Amino acid sequence: MSVTTERLRGLIETTRGELPSLTVELVRDLEVHEQMSIADVAELTGLSAHTLRYYERIGLVEVPRDAAGRRLYDREAVGRVVFITRLRDSDMPIAAIARYVELVKQGPDTEPERLALLEAHRADILNRLHDLQGALAVVDYKITTYGGACGT
Repeated sequence: MSVTTERLRGLIETTRGELPSLTVELVRDLEVHEQMSIADVAELTGLSAHTLRYYERIGLVEVPRDAAGRRLYDREAVGRVVFITRLRDSDMPIAAIARYVELVKQGPDTEPERLALLEAHRADILNRLHDLQGALAVVDYKITTYGGACGT
């Protein structure tokens, strides 16, 4: 489990009232400067510049530009990119992420719909985790059959 994962789980379990901004928590361990170029953000996140431009083009992230038209990512934009990346890592479709972002832009009245969208996605993740645990058990069994050892 990563430091970020452990910290987020700890905050969920111990925070009373409103949780801190997820954007702040997602970039806490990253070297995020006040303003970053697309190349810097690509290197930091492991995404390609093409992917970052695509996310901007379809409205998933808003990135201000300097007088010469170059993108200048701030902490908020980098946090949004990391958030989107975590959703993509969990196999959330781009269309669902776009719907979520659109709901966020519409304001707090859409929180019930955002909650429903995320709860449905969480259920999908849990189903995949269950399936992966079954697959892991089969692989562990075969490894043990061949005299190997499996960690916990």
